Amino acid sequence: MKRFIQLTAPPGKWRIAAIILTGALLGLVINSFYFSKAWSYLSDDPKTCMNCHVMAPQFATWSHSAHREVATCIDCHVPHDNFFHKYWFKANDGLRHASIFTMRTEPQVIQIREAGAEVVQQNCIRCHEQLVTDYELLARTDEIQHARLDRSCIECHRETPHGRVNSLSSVPNALLPIEMSPVPAWIEKLTKPQP
Repeated sequence: MKRFIQLTAPPGKWRIAAIILTGALLGLVINSFYFSKAWSYLSDDPKTCMNCHVMAPQFATWSHSAHREVATCIDCHVPHDNFFHKYWFKANDGLRHASIFTMRTEPQVIQIREAGAEVVQQNCIRCHEQLVTDYELLARTDEIQHARLDRSCIECHRETPHGRVNSLSSVPNALLPIEMSPVPAWIEKLTKPQP
């Protein structure tokens, strides 16, 4: 171990600069972790999706739907076939979202991608399996049988559970959680003008 430290330690004249640079990088990582609320992405709380303000219409419409009582965002938008696939998909999708929102390249209207639509389809069937396999019901209507085999659920049930989501104007009276300021109270106190 001592030999490793000797090989990786910077020469004497660069040691202070290396310590300052390492401290700055570590501070940047901790700051990014704190301001992005990175720990919240490990939970299944729907408010996590509100970390990005562009998801406000989706959160508002979901919170006024019947699905709110039985399903969270994760229940519909993340695969549930096994533990590793769930967290791989969640991490991959989360990193893509984080990079899009950090670079400010998000579209005006959020639309689900093909991989996400496939996961939503699998989860619709997972939760509503009894309904889509009720052959007595399906035998009564050729249209339902055709739709069940050749279409995805969201082709007919596009507004479930989000309704018509274009912007917050689609849910003007929605109550959204108020985001708390990430600035520590002692800094806010310092920056407020004194009477």
